[in-house]
Amino acid sequence: MDTAGAWYLARARQAGTQLEGLSDSHARLIETVAQSVAPPERGAIPDARWHNILERTGKRVVGALGYFHELAEFLGRFLAAWLRALRHPSEFRLTSLVYHCQETGLRAVPIVFVMSFLIGVVLAFQGAAQLRQFGAEVFVVDLIAIAVLRELGILLTAIIVAGRTASALTASIGSMKMREEIDAMRTLGMDPDMVLILPRVLALLVTLPILGLLADLAGLTGGALMSWIVLDISPSMFLTRLGEVDVSHAIAGLVKAPVFAVIIGVIGCHAGMQVGRDAESLGRMTSSAVVNAIFAVIIADAIFSIVFSEMGI
Repeated sequence: MDTAGAWYLARARQAGTQLEGLSDSHARLIETVAQSVAPPERGAIPDARWHNILERTGKRVVGALGYFHELAEFLGRFLAAWLRALRHPSEFRLTSLVYHCQETGLRAVPIVFVMSFLIGVVLAFQGAAQLRQFGAEVFVVDLIAIAVLRELGILLTAIIVAGRTASALTASIGSMKMREEIDAMRTLGMDPDMVLILPRVLALLVTLPILGLLADLAGLTGGALMSWIVLDISPSMFLTRLGEVDVSHAIAGLVKAPVFAVIIGVIGCHAGMQVGRDAESLGRMTSSAVVNAIFAVIIADAIFSIVFSEMGI
């Protein structure tokens, strides 16, 4: 009998089992092992619920930091490809840029215009209902102008583009990765950053400010039309009052457009590159890209608002 067997018999004796017919050497071994076993600690039992909560929180924080690191890497790859295109213009694919400008910009004009027009109508109608109580109907022009030019025009445009373009970027790049076309590019000596990432992000940089400007014009048009119908504010009076609004509001809105474009493009391209070799990963990364892009745009807009407020803009 070794100590393992003695420990097993000692545990059985503690549980109530009668041990008979033991030799003196076996009995002494069992007693020695039983006396050597440390008694169980009677400390406080940790709360598994809080442990699980902290564990999940820690994993999500680490995952978020890793995700930000990967986005920073893709931003650096885009900037490096851009500098390379400036040094070697012959390697830049102008046809691809024009194509993606059409897909991300021109095809988004109708939905952006209609959305911004309706936002202007809603702002004018709701503002008129509130300001009429104080006899300050004319200030509805200032309300529409500041809200549309400074925040709603470019923000809602970026959200629409994020939902529309981030999914398209992820789907196009992800499907190419599933078919191993990106590996084939590298085999042929083609840089995927120059071919895939640079034209798509540059197209967003070109088209999103234009879409934001169109959204501002559509929102002001909808607000002017509703003000004319509800408050009898003629278009000439609306334009006169609009001229008194500080142009800094329009500048503060359009300055956000390039930042939003880079955020949407980098997130969409990163998600496309993370697609695996099955269709399930393509769908998962597409939905993740849309959610992350919209969330990042809203966070960036909040940061812009705080910074502009501190700067007095």
